[in-house]
Amino acid sequence: MVKKPQASAEKDQTPTSEEAASRASLMAATRKVMKSATGTDVEELQDRLVNQALAAAWVHKGQDQSNALLATIAALQAIAPTGSLEGMLAAQMVATHEAAMECLRRAMISEQTFEGRDANLKHATKLLLVYARQMEALAKHRGRGQQKITVEHVNVHAGGQAIVGNVEGSARSPSKAAPTPLVLSDKSENGIPLPDELTTLKRAKQPAQKSGK
Repeated sequence: MVKKPQASAEKDQTPTSEEAASRASLMAATRKVMKSATGTDVEELQDRLVNQALAAAWVHKGQDQSNALLATIAALQAIAPTGSLEGMLAAQMVATHEAAMECLRRAMISEQTFEGRDANLKHATKLLLVYARQMEALAKHRGRGQQKITVEHVNVHAGGQAIVGNVEGSARSPSKAAPTPLVLSDKSENGIPLPDELTTLKRAKQPAQKSGK
């Protein structure tokens, strides 16, 4: 359980201003850590999410939970939730990870039966798939599921064309690309050459040749 700083047990002892400031600073630092681990400013939700994730951690009976608490908070901070929804998903991810690792631990016990090892490995596989889906859901929630390309400037030269809007479909491979159609051009490359004006005038002035009988 997450423990909050407690007041002095002696009722007749009044804390000094320095002690009060130290406790206030400690409380503020604690809440800052809890905010980074859960993504929320609500203290009740902070405590609940951390305790839920901590409850899924496997701890030996009678063992101090301080290390488990610190590890749980560190795991939640690694996910870096930015809101209450992400905080709840982060707690689920930590719990799923703990459950999967516990199944794997039990499967590797030397005295484990074949049936027990098989069952634990199957459960671990399912939990790891759930964890992967949780990561995908987090990425999608954060807008990382799709790539977005923004074009700010488009230069269209004379005779060119541009498309404005959403374009779907994959580009053709070079081997399957459509052949370039032939066009009328004054150049001999990639087109049908056209006679220039001088050649046309010379041909027009030449007398027509008479066919021999």
